[in-house]
Amino acid sequence: MTDLSALALVCTLTPSPAPSSSELMAQHILDDLTGQGVATSSVRVVDYDVKRGVQTDMGNGDEWPQIRERILAADILILSTPIWLGHPCSVAQQVMERLDAELSETDSQGRPIMYGKVAVVAVVGNEDGAHKTIADMMQGLNDVGFTLPAQGGTYWVGEAMQTIDFKDLDQVPDPVASTNAGLARNAVHLARTLKNVPYPAE
Repeated sequence: MTDLSALALVCTLTPSPAPSSSELMAQHILDDLTGQGVATSSVRVVDYDVKRGVQTDMGNGDEWPQIRERILAADILILSTPIWLGHPCSVAQQVMERLDAELSETDSQGRPIMYGKVAVVAVVGNEDGAHKTIADMMQGLNDVGFTLPAQGGTYWVGEAMQTIDFKDLDQVPDPVASTNAGLARNAVHLARTLKNVPYPAE
């Protein structure tokens, strides 16, 4: 049995079942988390009809609420995004905009509803900008109430103006694999700590 669960939100622009570097990176992290005794699952956001907006439910067939329920049920969130034109992709930005609604949601003790949950960020791309993308995503996740572990960001960025994607590599480079493993360990440690010693109520 496991005491923790993790959900990866894969923000690729590519619908299933086509291969995705963002999904592959997320899967490597999920595998590391599984090795730490965590139950894992993932969602490719673009496969759902997620409406634009900043509410928990935008109506008209919005499928974000079912993704939100899975976020609420998880202890660890992995946000995996590609870089496009030097920025997080539009799906990742849409996810952050939908999470903005959680600023006004609280638990039974009046704490922000995402308190006690850990978030990490994974980035892939063919150009520079991984640090800036991680910083943007982490800032938003922290604002919403997620807690960030030490070295909770990981990335692989290919050579500029080339066509090799993360999914095209024969194997994960050792520095990326090591970073992913450390990220997983720290995320699990922090999530277990927060589960045992929650943030104080107001």
